[in-house]
Order: sequence, then structure tokens, then C-alpha cells
Amino acid sequence: MTRTALVYSHDFSACSYGDYHPFKVQRYRLAFDLMTQYGLTSLPDGHVRECGTVSDEELLTFHSPAYLQRLAEFNASTESRADFRYGLGDVENPVFPGFYDWARLCTAGTLEAARLVTEEGYDIAFNLAGGLHHAHRARASGFSYLNDAVVAINRLVAQGLRVVYLDLDAHHGDGVQEAYYDTDRVLTISLHETGLHFFPGTGFESETGKGTGRGYSVNVPLMEHTDDALFMKAFDEIAYPLIAAYNPDVLVTQLGADTFRTDPLSRLEITTHSYSYIVRKLKALRIPWVALGGGGYDLVNVARAWTIAWGIMNGVELNPRLPAEFVRTISAMGCANTMLLDAMYWAEEGDRNRALDEVERSISAIRKRIFPAIIGTYATTSGE
Repeated sequence: MTRTALVYSHDFSACSYGDYHPFKVQRYRLAFDLMTQYGLTSLPDGHVRECGTVSDEELLTFHSPAYLQRLAEFNASTESRADFRYGLGDVENPVFPGFYDWARLCTAGTLEAARLVTEEGYDIAFNLAGGLHHAHRARASGFSYLNDAVVAINRLVAQGLRVVYLDLDAHHGDGVQEAYYDTDRVLTISLHETGLHFFPGTGFESETGKGTGRGYSVNVPLMEHTDDALFMKAFDEIAYPLIAAYNPDVLVTQLGADTFRTDPLSRLEITTHSYSYIVRKLKALRIPWVALGGGGYDLVNVARAWTIAWGIMNGVELNPRLPAEFVRTISAMGCANTMLLDAMYWAEEGDRNRALDEVERSISAIRKRIFPAIIGTYATTSGE
């Protein structure tokens, strides 16, 4: 029996980036409500756990003291503040009362998830409010003020554990890659929309790490209109064999739902079909698993995706039709969706052919740069 923990706090939704900002924290409550209506928050072996706390010392394992000091200063201010050196106070990363408290809460949730799988024997722990992967050492970016994944992975590495970080968000996991670009203790893999014309403008196949980290940063940039079959192809031919070969002690994943074809900020065209497929394959690896939320700017897509993921983690088959109460809730929000699951989607032929050419080019480039030397290295070092 798989033992799981859902890390959740009602305070995840107790702030606002602004009425017109695309990042809506209400998505956490909506996802939790959908899970509850499916009976997924009262499972015998699936427990709902609170976040705990995060210390300044833990944050300092990645973030600079000056940056944290400015976050704390702005957090307590009742006036509008901005410091563009640190990426604070612009349209993307607004400063609002309690924003740093909220970011610390999300980070504490990821630390608690990591603790549950390493100290309390949980097989999987899922922090809905984790996965804020764009925060840099001394700069907010991409709606992210603290990089919860890096802070938690740093704790795992300090315990002598080897970690794979897999990022499935539509945007490149640049902040996490930055943190581990020169080490072989963490293998980072990111499948994302190409940065050629898309934020954050990074995550190309040539970004493979440096020094002892060469070959341990892996990026699969995907062209717009990449659909379910192509997303699964990229995962099966790059991510899955590398994870298996590296054989980590802990798997950390960012399960962003902004890859979905109806997300307003991305141009990928995946659905719950490939999302479910990948989550099932990750569970089948039977590696202690810290799962994080991430992006997603259609609230209903986020709720559906994370509910599907939590159901798979717990081995529960869910009714493909959304619960009537949830349908009423989202109908009042202007959403007409009545289904939890989507049919597999195939992009238009011309778009799909271009996306297929690009994913095959990426796979070929990664195999040439990474596989020959690194697969053997993974295999010989995985028992260390």
C-alpha cells in the first residue's frame, strides 16, 4: 500500500497578487475542494498535513542575505514599494502585504513534504503550493519570490541524498537549474515550451551544466502546438530513461498545469491524457517522491490536473465526470466544463509536423550530448 501525504493550508489562498494578475492563489482552494468532493482528502493511507515553518538559515542555503532582508522589509511595509534590482514591485512580481509570509509558507510546505518522505516513511508527499521555480538567488522572477524546490533539495543533498528534479511546467525551471548547474548531486530535467519567444528565454539543449555538473542539466524545449503524443514522446525518450539510470534517492517533480492547451499563457497543446500518463509512470518508478504544484493560469485546469495527480498517487480511479457540486461552483465562475478527463488531443497537421520535427531534433541533440557519456556515469555512481 502506498502511503501518501497532501501538504495543504487554507492560508495558501489568503493573499492576492492583484485583480488583474494571472497568478490566482484561489486555485489552491479550488483544487483542494475538488479533491474533497472526490473523497481524496479522507483516504486511509492518504493524509492531509500542515506546512510547518521554514527558518532563515534554511532560506540562506540558496537566497542571499540582502535579498531576504529586502523581502522582510517590504513585507512589513504599508506603502507601495519596489526594488527592481531584486525584481520586486513590478507587474510580474508585485509587492503586497504579507507576500513574504506567503512565500515562506509555500516553502515550508515543500520542506515538510521532503521531511515526510525522508523521515516519516511516506512514499509520496504533494505540496500544492510548491514549485515556484523561477526565483533566483537574489531576484524574484516569474511570480516567484522564494525557490521552495531549491531550499528543500538543499536539505536533501545535505543529508547525502541524490536527487532528480523533473519539471513539467510550460516554462523552463531556470531558478532550479541555476542552483545545480555545477554539481552532479542533482540531475535537473525540464520539459517546457521553447524559450525562443517565451519566458524565461532559457532552457535550450545546449544548457547541460558545467564542471562536475556537465551533463546533469537536461532541457527539452518544445515548440508551440506540441500535443499529447509528442509530450509523451519527449518524456519517454529523454526524461524516463535518465531518471531510471541516475537512480536517485528522492524524486522531486514540478507538476505545473500550464502546459494544457486551454491555458491562457502558453501555446502547448497537452491535456489530462498525457499528464495522467506521465504521473502514472513516475509513480511506477517507486522512488520516494516529493511532488510540487507549479504553474497554471486556468483555475479549473489546475484543479483537475492536481486532483488527477493525487488520485493516481493514491491508486484511486476517479469518475471522469466532475462532481455536481463542483460543476455548480465553476459554472458560477463562467466555466462550462463538466469533465475531469480530456480526450487525447492531436494538433492540426501542419502545426504538429513542425512540432514533431522540433522534438525529434531536441531528442537527437540530447542523446548526442548527454547519453553516451552520462548514462554510463549514472549507472556506475548510482550506488554511492
